[in-house]
Amino acid sequence: MAQIAGKTDCWPEIAAESSLPCDDLAFQPPFCAASPGKWPAPRNHPRVQILVTGASGFVGSELAARLALDGHSLRALGRDGGRLREALQLTMGERSKEVELVIGDAVAAVGLREALEGVEVAFYLIHSMETVPRGSPGFEMRERRAAENFASAAADAGVGRIVYLGGLVPHWRRSGREGPVTVAASRHLASREQVERVLLSAVPDSVALRASIVIGARSRSFRLLVRLVERMPVLTLPAWRKYSTQPIDERDVIEMLAACARARMPGPTLEVGGPEVLTYGEMLSRIAELMIVGRPSVGLRVNLTGFTSRVAAAIAGEDPELVGALMAGLQGDLIPRQDHADELLQVRLHSFDAAVEHALREWERREPLAAR
Repeated sequence: MAQIAGKTDCWPEIAAESSLPCDDLAFQPPFCAASPGKWPAPRNHPRVQILVTGASGFVGSELAARLALDGHSLRALGRDGGRLREALQLTMGERSKEVELVIGDAVAAVGLREALEGVEVAFYLIHSMETVPRGSPGFEMRERRAAENFASAAADAGVGRIVYLGGLVPHWRRSGREGPVTVAASRHLASREQVERVLLSAVPDSVALRASIVIGARSRSFRLLVRLVERMPVLTLPAWRKYSTQPIDERDVIEMLAACARARMPGPTLEVGGPEVLTYGEMLSRIAELMIVGRPSVGLRVNLTGFTSRVAAAIAGEDPELVGALMAGLQGDLIPRQDHADELLQVRLHSFDAAVEHALREWERREPLAAR
């Protein structure tokens, strides 16, 4: 059963050399600008110059809209100016014209000096996990190169704070012949931790938010779960269905990120999550209930990640490399520390059901769900 978390204990398109906005990764369906009332009242902060990287992605474009509401001066960095403008138009409407655009690429170190000039706070929302041409560097090398280039340019420009949205850092243990042994994190979680270290070491007052699954209409992780529920009459779930995590509403993540622009932080990292701890199997069941579809499930005793990820990608119409990277991270529970980020940043959390209902409504505004 789901449990309430304790409150008292303290992805521009990928190319051979490209950087990809964070969503989880970029997805660009024709969603409309955010409806009135989506965000709380503006925060009473001094106006600052802010750079949002990955602004053509899910998180970046939504964050830009939220920061504009707070009255900040915005600049956005991306590889494709048309795509960048389109993404901001969808979330900000006419106010997108107030955002200064800079064309550049963190992997290739192009446009960074111009983008960071005079910037006080920079949001780093770049990840790169999708398929690239054969012979190109792997995503870990691309992510490290982009982070190092950006960190160096930010330090040179005198940026006061970098805010990074990464993933939870697992500390998995398994029983071995000679006692418990540490299980290595998946490649994509290890890469995100590496990027975090690079960014935090370059600019001392920087902060990283670590999150698990973000529930939003354009979140690739959430869309994968919905597509599986929608298209599988019987949910055949590998052993990872028993592992738990703490999914969080996109609105809550965006609010926390926006607050990080000016908030005093107790340390360089904050692990964030929604109010409920759920297994992956429970999440799929709850999504099916909220979609009002009956989906019996069959549990497998093994993961078979290589095989099941390609099957899931084919069913969901997703990139097999992306799905494989995500599923490789399902090796144990991913529960955030009790950092009380919601209290520190003054964000009221939405329940899982409220998050899913909101995401499905946003999804269906422009794209029908066959199962609904």
